[in-house]
Amino acid sequence: MMARRLATRMVEKVWGRDTLPAPFAAPPGQRIGEIWFEPSPEVPQVLVKYLFTSEKLSVQVHPSDASALPGEAGKEECWLVLDAEPGASLAIGFERPVTPGEIAAAAADGSIESLLTWHPARPGDLFYLPAGTVHAIGPGLALVEVQQTSDTTFRLYDYGRPRELHLERALAVASGTVYAAENKGSIAAGPVLVDGPHFRLDRVEGAPDAATLAAWTGPLLALPLAGEVAAKDGSARAAAGECLVADNLASLDFSRAEVTLLTRAA
Repeated sequence: MMARRLATRMVEKVWGRDTLPAPFAAPPGQRIGEIWFEPSPEVPQVLVKYLFTSEKLSVQVHPSDASALPGEAGKEECWLVLDAEPGASLAIGFERPVTPGEIAAAAADGSIESLLTWHPARPGDLFYLPAGTVHAIGPGLALVEVQQTSDTTFRLYDYGRPRELHLERALAVASGTVYAAENKGSIAAGPVLVDGPHFRLDRVEGAPDAATLAAWTGPLLALPLAGEVAAKDGSARAAAGECLVADNLASLDFSRAEVTLLTRAA
C-alpha cells in the first residue's frame, strides 16, 4: 500500500445538526453529530473525527491508560476549532481546584456547569485534553478531534437526557484541577500542533518542508482542510472532508494541497 482513502461513518447524536457545513451533507431527517474516519490497521492508535454541535454535550471525562480498568481504554484527545458561532465555548477543567466530593455534589444538582471553565472558542483555536480532564463541548461548533482510539467515556452530567451516567468511574479518574494554559494553542503556531505521549499532529501549508518530511517516515493520516492530497502513484486522493492513510509522507503528492493536517502515533 502506498495510500488509500479511509471510509467515513456518520453518527447521529441528539446534540448534532441536520444541516452540516460544506462539504458534508446530513441525510434527510438525521441529526449528525460525528463523522468518523474508520480506524486503520496502519495507524490503529489514532482516531480522527469531525464534530458538529447544536446543543451542549454531556459533562464527561476519560481515563488514562494507567487508570483504565480491563475492558476500558485510555483516551487523550485534542480539538481544533474549524467554525464557531458567536459566543460558542468549550468547558475544560475547573475554575478552581475542587475535590471529588465537590464534583459529585455538583454533578448531582447540575451546578457542575458553573464549576467548569468555559473557554471562548474561535476558528483556529487548539485545545489538548490530557486524560482525566473534565470537559464539555458547547453548541454552535464544528471541530476536528484527534484522539487515542478509544470509546471509553464516563458521563458526570447530561442535562436531564435519558442516558446513563457513570459517576463512580468518572470520579475515580477525574482531575479536579484548572486547565493548564500550555494545553491551549492555535493552528497558526504550527507546523507542530501536538507532540504528545500518544499522538503527533502537524499542520502543513502547501507542500511539507524537508524537516517535516524527515519527521514523518512511517504510517500516517493526512486530512486536507483545504485543497487536495494524493498518492504519488495515483492510487488514492483526498480533498477537504476526506482522509488518506499513507505508508509515509514522501509517498504523497502535495501539488494541489493548501492546508493539511498530519497525524500519527507518538
